Amino acid sequence: MRRLVIRPGAIGDIVVSLPALEHLRCEYLEVWTTSRTVPLIGFADRVRAISTTGLDLLGITAPSPQLLEELRSFDSIISWYGTSRPEFHDATAGMPITFLPALPAASCAVHATDFYLQQVGAPAGAIPRIEVRAVREGYAVIHPFSGSARKNWPLEKFQRLAEKLPMPVRWCAGDEDPPLVDAVRIAGLLDLAKWLAGAGLYIGNDSGITHLAAAVGTPTLAIFVASNPRIWAPRGDHVRIAVSGPAAELP
Repeated sequence: MRRLVIRPGAIGDIVVSLPALEHLRCEYLEVWTTSRTVPLIGFADRVRAISTTGLDLLGITAPSPQLLEELRSFDSIISWYGTSRPEFHDATAGMPITFLPALPAASCAVHATDFYLQQVGAPAGAIPRIEVRAVREGYAVIHPFSGSARKNWPLEKFQRLAEKLPMPVRWCAGDEDPPLVDAVRIAGLLDLAKWLAGAGLYIGNDSGITHLAAAVGTPTLAIFVASNPRIWAPRGDHVRIAVSGPAAELP
C-alpha cells in the first residue's frame, strides 16, 4: 500500500492532527504539508512541502504531467487540501482520493485531535507528541503572542506573571510576531521544539508554539482568551488551561 496524505495548515493545526496522520501509516506513507511544518512529521517515509509539488498551482496553471503521474502512483490519497476547490477535484477525478474538512466547525462537540482521529477511523483520546532529545533546565519560556491579536492575553499581564515566577524567564517570539526586547527567535521548528523541550515551564496563548511546547512534553500553561479550549486546548497531564475573557463563555 502506497498512501499519500496532503495536510496543509498552521503549526497548531498540524500538531493537533499528528495522531490522525500517524494512524494512516502503512507500507509506504508520504505526507505533503506546508514547508515550515515539514520537520514536525517524523514518522512518514517521505515528507514534502506542498510548494515543491506544484499542487498549489492548480487552478492557476494546468496540472503538470509529472504531478498527475505522481498522484496516480498512490493506492490511497487522503487530502485535507482542496476540499472546496473544484479545479482540484476535476484534476484528481478517478483517483483514489478522499477529501476531508480541514477544520472543525465552531459548534464541534469534540476536541480537534479527536475530530481528526474520527475522520480517519481511529479511536479518540490520543495525545499529540513530538519526540526530541533535550535536557530539562530550570527556566521558563513565555510566548505572549499568537496568530491573531484577539487570542492574546495582554502583554503587561504576562510581564507581571513573569515577575512572580521563581525561575529565570526567557521570552519567545515567532518570525512574524511584534518586536519584543530580548526575545528568543528560532526560525526552524525542530530547533524551536528542542529549545522548548529544555524549559521547566512554558506559558503562552492559544498558538502554534503553545501546541509545540505541549507536544514535546514541557509543562505548559495555555491561556485562552477568545477560542474554545474544549476544541483547541493542548492535551496532556502536563498541560494546564487558564481561561480569561470571552473564551470563558464558550460552550
